[in-house]
Amino acid sequence: MGKPVFADFGEAVSEIRDGSTVMVGGFGLVGIPENLIRALAESGVKELTVISNNCGVDDWGLGLLLRGKQIKKMIGSYVGENKEFERQLLSGELEVELVPQGTLAERIRAGGAGIPAFYTPAGVGTPIGEGREVREFDGRSYLLEYALKADFSLIRGWKADSMGNVVYRKTARNFNPVMAAAGAVTIAEVEQLVEVGELEPDAIHTPGIYVQRLIVGTQQKRIEKRTTRG
Repeated sequence: MGKPVFADFGEAVSEIRDGSTVMVGGFGLVGIPENLIRALAESGVKELTVISNNCGVDDWGLGLLLRGKQIKKMIGSYVGENKEFERQLLSGELEVELVPQGTLAERIRAGGAGIPAFYTPAGVGTPIGEGREVREFDGRSYLLEYALKADFSLIRGWKADSMGNVVYRKTARNFNPVMAAAGAVTIAEVEQLVEVGELEPDAIHTPGIYVQRLIVGTQQKRIEKRTTRG
């Protein structure tokens, strides 16, 4: 049986309510589910906890949610080029949990794998580790980190079939696969929807068991910071 395929992005995110925890795939502006993010911004939903590597730029991606003051807490690795993110962080308007990038990826992966917590050397002896549990293994100190899960995961793929099997293209295969597994409801925005059997089985990155909804959309694929030679 195939997965529900939505024709309208607003309808696809309509069950995301105030106070939800939402994972959003992407790295910078690469591989972000930009149409789902825009629909979420237009929905007016608020008090969100968002888990993502960064928070887009001021006028695109998750920056649209920041602009509308829809995010209560941001869990991520990088403030980046987003001046509004920086302003809200420094003013105390936004609760921010900054996590080392590898630790963030592993916390999400652990959430999808059913692993409640793990130890990592990243962050030991830094402000990140203050007041946290530290244990020693083989003479080295490790910091306890807890897994991350979400009510909804919004991901972006290149191709999917009607069973929800997803293939990512090049660097869009960043946080998307682990987030697909860690969301109770995963909504995949893809560029192409094909029939079952058209995808090479060995090329599938996210099995359909992790995807609950599909929607096809055209992305603008903006460049975060354009640098050219004079």
